[in-house]
Amino acid sequence: MDDAVRVRESAEEAVADIEPARLRETLTGRLADAEMTPGLLTVYSARGLTTDADTVPVGDRAAGVQLIYEGLRLTRQLAHDDPWNASEPPLDTTDGSGAPAVSTAPVVTGEAVAADIEVVAADVFVARGFYLLARTAAAHDAVRVVQRFGRNQTLHRSADDPAALDCNLETDVFELAVVAGSSAVSETTPEGLRSYAADLAATEEGLPPVGSLPETAPDRIATLADEERVSADS
Repeated sequence: MDDAVRVRESAEEAVADIEPARLRETLTGRLADAEMTPGLLTVYSARGLTTDADTVPVGDRAAGVQLIYEGLRLTRQLAHDDPWNASEPPLDTTDGSGAPAVSTAPVVTGEAVAADIEVVAADVFVARGFYLLARTAAAHDAVRVVQRFGRNQTLHRSADDPAALDCNLETDVFELAVVAGSSAVSETTPEGLRSYAADLAATEEGLPPVGSLPETAPDRIATLADEERVSADS
C-alpha cells in the first residue's frame, strides 16, 4: 500500500471517534482532500535512518504531524477569509398594519455557521495531533510550531511581507516531521536534516504536494546522518 495512503488512513482513524457526526464529517472531509506531505516526510525520515523501518511504528507520529498541520492550515485560512463578515440582504417582514418592515436582527449566514464548525475542527485537529506526539521526542517541537504560528498570525496584518510569514508554517511543520520520524529510530535528529526539511518546504505555493518529495528522500536523509556522524567522530 502507498505510504501516503497509510498516512491518510492513520489520520482518519485518529478522529474516527469524534462527535457529533457533522464535526467528524468536516474533519474526514478535509483529510480526504489534503496532501499528506507532512506525514509522508515523517515516514521517510524514519526510513532513512534505519534498515528496518517497516517494523518501526511511525503511523501515529505521521498522523500527529499531519493533524497539527491541518488544524493550523485551517486556522490560517479562516483568519484570512474571515467568513463571519459575509453579508446577506436584510430580512423583509411586515408590521401589524401589513406594511413592510426591515428586521434589525443579525443575520447568521450559512457560511458563518460552517466556519464555526471549522473553528472547532481546527482545534480538534491540533489537539489530536498533540495527543499522538505527546510521548515522543517531537512533543516539544510540536508546541514550538503552534507558538510560532500564533506569533506569525499576530504580526500578519502589519507585516511588510505577510506571505513570508505564512510560509513559515510549512517550514516549521516539515521540521517537525523530520524530528518526529527520525526520533522514532534515533536518539538525535541530525541538524542537517532540519535544513533539508526547510529546503523541501521552500515554495511560494503553500504546501508542496506529495509528488514533490523525491523517492530518494530516505537515501538523502541517510546520507545526511552519515555525514554528521563522521564529522562528529573526526
